[in-house]
This record gives sequence, C-alpha cells and structure tokens, in this order.
Amino acid sequence: MVNIMVKERTFVMIKPDAVQRGFIGDIISRFERRGIKLVGLKLVAVDRDLAEKHYGIHKGKPFFEPTVSYIISSPVVAMVFEGDNVIEMVRTMMGKTNPIEALPGTIRGDFGQFIGRNIIHGSDGPDTAAFEINLWFSDKELAVYTRIDEKWLHE
Repeated sequence: MVNIMVKERTFVMIKPDAVQRGFIGDIISRFERRGIKLVGLKLVAVDRDLAEKHYGIHKGKPFFEPTVSYIISSPVVAMVFEGDNVIEMVRTMMGKTNPIEALPGTIRGDFGQFIGRNIIHGSDGPDTAAFEINLWFSDKELAVYTRIDEKWLHE
C-alpha cells in the first residue's frame, strides 16, 4: 500500500470569457508546467443556485447580480489543484484581479482586458478553498495519485 500525503488544495475556475475565447488548454498547461498537480476537473454549465452560493459573500453588493449573470452565461471549467503553498502560487500566477494592473506573464496580464471579465478565479485562502472545493466537487470527484515528477520537484 502506498502512503500518499495530501498537501494544500485550492479551487480554480476558468471563467466564461476564457472558455469562450479558447484559453482552457493554455491556462491549465501553465499550472501543470509549474508542477502543480491537478486533482479535479470538470466543465460545468453553472446554474443560478450554484453561482449565488459561490458568490454569496458578495450578496447585497452592486456587482453581485452582474457577476452571477456572467458566471451562468457560459460554461466554466472548475478545477482543484494540490501542492505545497498552492493557494499562494496559483494566486501569483493569476495576477492582480484587475487585468490592467496584472503583470505580463500572469494569466490575467496575458489574457485579461477588463475587471468584469478577468479570465480566472482562485481561492484566496485555506478556508475559502475548503468551502469552494466542497461546493463544486464531491470527494469521489477528486483523484488521489502521485505524479511521476513529484520526487524531483520536492525536497
């Protein structure tokens, strides 16, 4: 029996603008090339209930309804990544929320144009990651495995 240690996990969503513009493969490959392990992946036609739960923290704010309408307008790609410091690493790779302020080389800096259509979402901390992963995935939908390169990437 192989003993696999579970590392930090984070939720990532490729938003409708990136799906519609054909960036799914480019975005996923950036994470994989960085050595971040993908453990959950699905294309989701998001219903209003799921969108409102996901963005529930913003209910009552002026951007809540436009954000919910945007997320249900097209499929999204929901993912769970795993690794050491994966939340911080993913957020750094995504770049600043406003694509105009995001550095070149980041996902938003390379693909984003407007704050309201900013390509990607990633959990902002461990509590948010746990909430979002449980909202979008069941335990059975998350794979447990060891990538062949893990022993070369980790000390």
